[in-house]
Amino acid sequence: MTDRATEAFVAHRNLLFTVAYELLGSAADAEDVLQETWLRWVGVDLDTVLDQRAYLVRIASRQALQRLRTLGRRKESYVGPWLPEPLLTAPDVAEDVELAESVSMAMLLVLETLRPTERAVFVLREVFGLEYDEIAEAVGKKPDAVRQIAHRARSHVAARRPRGPVSQDETRDALDAFKRAVNTGDLQGLVDILAPDVVFLGDGGGVVQALPRPVVGAEKVARILALAVDHLAQGTLQETQINGQPALILRFTEEVDTVTVLHVEDGKITALYAIRNPAKHSHLSEENTLTIRG
Repeated sequence: MTDRATEAFVAHRNLLFTVAYELLGSAADAEDVLQETWLRWVGVDLDTVLDQRAYLVRIASRQALQRLRTLGRRKESYVGPWLPEPLLTAPDVAEDVELAESVSMAMLLVLETLRPTERAVFVLREVFGLEYDEIAEAVGKKPDAVRQIAHRARSHVAARRPRGPVSQDETRDALDAFKRAVNTGDLQGLVDILAPDVVFLGDGGGVVQALPRPVVGAEKVARILALAVDHLAQGTLQETQINGQPALILRFTEEVDTVTVLHVEDGKITALYAIRNPAKHSHLSEENTLTIRG
């Protein structure tokens, strides 16, 4: 029985991690959800389970929803802006348009504006394609209520979601131009690559210095970045993919200092997310395998 349970859990582990991460925006908490899911899964009589994937997703979703409510209380006392925990991702995540959008920093921040149950219903329905009765079991609601919640959440997200992803060449060109301008302190070069209404968010968690509030506007953001040129010159900048998006990791003596994720639209950078909180750098040593199909 345990071998069968292990085989099924391992087969769907990447899917379960992705579900938990999209619900929580925290890789560390998603890993905890996987542990809790496993403990409950090994106690299930597999002969009574018709669809192992759906059953596991329901368990993981319940655990993540409980934790999401706890996280909400934790975020109320968080110092400064809160950003999702960045995940080092393989190039195939960026190539999967649906997956890349669902785990992007921009989308995860939109999901943060939903209530916990709304977020769970939206993610399970719109991203993972679960049926309403399955979602109802996961969130403890009746199917009719879930349909109403899904409609409300869908409208909420539609009004706030970022535009669809651009081509890989376009994002790469924007990243190269941004890196070149930052390395040289070229203020005009920075202004040129930033969208007029670009938003710069920083997350230090009260542990390290970061922007205390969002900064909006190309000239303001460019000036802040230009001031950091000397600091950047003392470290190393690595181009990479974070949550399926172009990003730069700043390191000092091999230690991660800042993870900066870029959101690009129409060849311009519309958002910059700088994650400096060291507690959120634990999933940067190796690529994370994500999937919404499982």
